[in-house]
Amino acid sequence: MRLTIGASCTPAPEPRVAITLVQSVLKGEKMDDVVRDAVMIGVAAIQPIITARSEISSASLTRSRRRERWERIAVSSAKQCGRAVVPPIAEPRQFVPSDRSAGAAFPDPVFILAEPNTSAGVALASVDVTQVPDRATLIVGPEGGWTPEEVESAAALGTLLTLGQRTLRADAMALVALSAMFTLWGEL
Repeated sequence: MRLTIGASCTPAPEPRVAITLVQSVLKGEKMDDVVRDAVMIGVAAIQPIITARSEISSASLTRSRRRERWERIAVSSAKQCGRAVVPPIAEPRQFVPSDRSAGAAFPDPVFILAEPNTSAGVALASVDVTQVPDRATLIVGPEGGWTPEEVESAAALGTLLTLGQRTLRADAMALVALSAMFTLWGEL
């Protein structure tokens, strides 16, 4: 038996800004697409959350072994795009923004994507790009949006962001926002 080693390959460089994506679990197979795209674009970690409007329970996620599936998708996506690092997928957890310890678990600065009509939200274009952070957190809500109570208490965790006047689908929001943020910080 003979083993031939091919040419070495250089992995794609990791982004300077390590973004943790905190994504509300989406129904059906949509979360698979979010994991695939987020790994492809360069996130450092993914934290699935269950919010008031999530249409799936923690017990259901455990029974269906969704986290293991997302981990396999992350490995495949990392291979496909040439990354040497596979971002960890954390155990899904309940998101309670009024719990002050919830914010401590996320790297600063924290950006919470809000719907365009949110009065407290600021446009992504107004984020200070002169101070590029080493790490950050992007929180994306569920299909159907955040409840008014979640928006109010999430404002204490970080900056409420909007991405213009269009309401985007929850399964597209993470990729659009990550692309925009990496572009603003000179990553793409």
